[in-house]
Amino acid sequence: MTLEICKIGIVGAGQMGSGIAQACAVSGLDVYLNDVTADRINAALAKIDGQIAREIAKGSLGEDVRKLAMARIHPAVEYEALADCDLVIEAAAENEDIKRKIFTRLGPIIKPSAFFGTNTSSISITRLASTTGRPEKFIGIHFMNPVPRMQLVELIRGIATEDATFEAAKLFISKLGKTSTVAEDFPAFIVNRILLPMINEAIYTLYEGVGTVDAIDTAMRLGANHPMGPLQLADFIGLDTCLSVMQVLHEGLADSKYRPCPLLVKYVEAGWLGRKTQRGFYDYRSGSPVPTR
Repeated sequence: MTLEICKIGIVGAGQMGSGIAQACAVSGLDVYLNDVTADRINAALAKIDGQIAREIAKGSLGEDVRKLAMARIHPAVEYEALADCDLVIEAAAENEDIKRKIFTRLGPIIKPSAFFGTNTSSISITRLASTTGRPEKFIGIHFMNPVPRMQLVELIRGIATEDATFEAAKLFISKLGKTSTVAEDFPAFIVNRILLPMINEAIYTLYEGVGTVDAIDTAMRLGANHPMGPLQLADFIGLDTCLSVMQVLHEGLADSKYRPCPLLVKYVEAGWLGRKTQRGFYDYRSGSPVPTR
C-alpha cells in the first residue's frame, strides 16, 4: 500500500526549500518549513508570497490560490514540529556533512511510517540514507531551479530504497503536476552530470581567454539556442553550488575531465557566488548585469 502524503516537512528555507514549499502549498499539501532561525523562515514566507503574487499578476494563478497556499505553510523552528509529517525533504546547502547531521537528528524524531527525501544535486543517496536509521525509507528527490516553474524532478534510489518508498515519491511528484525521471545513484545523477561539466567548460573558455563573458553567453544563446548563457546560468545556480557538484564529480568518478576550473575556485574563494551575493561572472549591484571579465 502506497503511503498517502498530506503533510510535507522541508528542512532548509533557502532558494530550493522555499520553491519546494511553494509548489507543495499551491498543490494543496500542508507544509512545515524549517530553518536554523525564525528570521530565515519568515524571509522565505515573504519570498513565497511575492512569487505567488507575481504569478497572479501574470494571470496564471487566482488570488484565492494565494490565500489558501500561504495558509498551508507553517513555520517549524524546531525539528519536533516535523514529527507528524508523511515526507520530510532536506533542502540544505550542498554539503554532505551538513546533510548527514540533519538526517542523524531527524531520524529518531519523525514518525516511523514517514519517509525521507533529499534535494541533493550530486551527493550519494546511499551514503546519506545510512544516517537516518531507515535507509529503506530514503530517496533522492532532486527538484530543478526555479522549482515552481521547472517541470522535471529526478528520483534517485539508494541501494536500500524500498519499492513502496519509490512509488510514494512518484505519486508525490505527480500531485505537484510535475514529471519524474529516474536516475541511478551515481555522482550528480543525470541533469547535473551533463549540465555542470558544460558550465565548467564555459568557465575554462573564459579562463583561457578564448572569449569574454558576454561573447561566451551570446555564443551559446544564439549559436546553440540555449535560453540562458552558461555563465549567466552559473550565477543563477550559485557558483558555490557549481563548485560543489564539480568536486563531487571529480572525486566520485576520478576523471580529470571533471576538474573544477581554477577560475571557478577563485570566484568562490572571493565570495563572488553569483546573483545571491550580487557578484559572480556578472556584477548585479547596479540593477543591470555587467560582465566582470
